[in-house]
Amino acid sequence: MSRLPTPRLLPVTMLGMAGLLALKAAKLAQIGLLVGASATVVPAAQAVESPAPAAPAKTAAPPPPPGSLSPAPAPAQPAAAPSHAVTPTAGADPKAAEPATVSDSEMALLQDLRQRRQELDARSQELEARGSVLAAAEKKLDARLAELQTLQKSLEALEASRQQTDDANWQGLVKVYEAMKPRDAAAIFNDLDQPVLLQVVDRMKAAKAAPVLAAMQPDKARTLTSKLAALRAGRNTPPGG
Repeated sequence: MSRLPTPRLLPVTMLGMAGLLALKAAKLAQIGLLVGASATVVPAAQAVESPAPAAPAKTAAPPPPPGSLSPAPAPAQPAAAPSHAVTPTAGADPKAAEPATVSDSEMALLQDLRQRRQELDARSQELEARGSVLAAAEKKLDARLAELQTLQKSLEALEASRQQTDDANWQGLVKVYEAMKPRDAAAIFNDLDQPVLLQVVDRMKAAKAAPVLAAMQPDKARTLTSKLAALRAGRNTPPGG
């Protein structure tokens, strides 16, 4: 019986493992380059923060010699997330963040201003209330004035109507005396009351009044003439003149 040849599996396995290790070493080198590039673009403000010290980067291990088994490479540690804590701005005054303190004089001034403001508000409300009262009173006075003006117009119309009626009555009496004979009218005028005589003679035509005055008693005619002149003079004088 002939002996079967032993397969040479060990060299093949060693070659495969060496190739795998070479690929992983190249990948680790690329990861190291990316990490170094990202570290250069970190803002300078994050340098003030105190992040946890990063673990030192592990250098890629050289490929093991053929025939040795190497452990699987450890997974890459994730980069630490930057802290969101607010850091003080460079050049800022650290005392600005402290709460401002108020002195006793400033507190007294604030209280005085607050009291003054309250007094002004109260005064403003009082003035507004007075303004409302005055506006209501003014409106009431305007309404009363309108009523008085209407009443005045009514009284003026009544006075004009009364004067027209009186003039009509006097004119009727004047026509009676103008139609009489001068001697008869003079006899009546001698005994007539002066207010009535003045109204009648004042309304008579001059051509009718002259013969009557001539037939009257001289003293009665003089008195009538004097009062008639004063009546007409006062009528022609403007008010306040």
